[in-house]
Amino acid sequence: MRPLRPFNFNTSAELFPAAIRKKKRAGFTYRRFGTAAEAVQFAMEQLPTDSLNGAYLQVEEARFDQNGIRSLYESEAFPLPRRPKPAPAETDAADAA
Repeated sequence: MRPLRPFNFNTSAELFPAAIRKKKRAGFTYRRFGTAAEAVQFAMEQLPTDSLNGAYLQVEEARFDQNGIRSLYESEAFPLPRRPKPAPAETDAADAA
């Protein structure tokens, strides 16, 4: 078995979100990104969960499903800053204000 090549986050990418059947209005549609890093960040931070479920990312000849996109986002090699996860206490305090 040959080792996998390192993923190049600087390669252009195409994101194909899943259609949201429950909603009558149009959801997110196909989008092309200059870098795979931007596509991964958009998918994880901007897409609604129901659009991410069933979405796929095309980078050159490779396709990544929802789990693959999440793995790329959580990878140590991911080059962009990730949106900080709010602590449960912070969200409760914000709701109370």
